[in-house]
Amino acid sequence: MEQSKINRINELSKKSKSVGLTPAEKEEQQILRNEYIKNFRNNLKSTLDTIVVVDEQGKKKPLKEKQIIPTDKN
Repeated sequence: MEQSKINRINELSKKSKSVGLTPAEKEEQQILRNEYIKNFRNNLKSTLDTIVVVDEQGKKKPLKEKQIIPTDKN
């Protein structure tokens, strides 16, 4: 993500704490935050995709995505 967008996120955050945001600024803030989170997740996934686990026998295995199994909690 471009530094200018990160700076804008910070500006909007400071403004929201001091004087508040207009509806247009709130929308802009949400769009920028979503873009930031999307980029963060993609970067994290890329990093995790390069990790290799070595077992006791010395075999190298790439990390696999964990499948989430839904549970019935009432």
